[in-house]
Amino acid sequence: MQLLRLLSSPIFWRVLVLLWFGVLFWLSSQSHLPSPASFEGVDKLEHTIFFAAGGMCFLLGLRLAGFAKATKTAILVTVLFCGAVGGFDEWHQTFTPGRSGGDVWDFTADLCGGFLGALLAMGFQRWLGRKQLEA
Repeated sequence: MQLLRLLSSPIFWRVLVLLWFGVLFWLSSQSHLPSPASFEGVDKLEHTIFFAAGGMCFLLGLRLAGFAKATKTAILVTVLFCGAVGGFDEWHQTFTPGRSGGDVWDFTADLCGGFLGALLAMGFQRWLGRKQLEA
């Protein structure tokens, strides 16, 4: 029951967005990042997954607070948020020694991740609503 209350709190999801952004800023400040796998495009997959997590937290923070009630609006705002953060991330990397930044494909992966995260969040919100009805 406590977990359900925590997961239903928009503040919880907003704090996660702030932590997510902090981790992103820290990662973008690193000259070299280890990669758990080495295949063509692994960095794009990492961007997509990371931004899906951020997009999911962002959308849940919005929707659970009663903002962006329309599904299309919520998804659009989430993708725009992820695009803004992804653009900032690419710009920030241009100042980091050993990093190039400005990669349009990383930015595209960020947008795709934001969209995926928004879709996952919509499903999670539906699940959360059902659990609240059961409680």
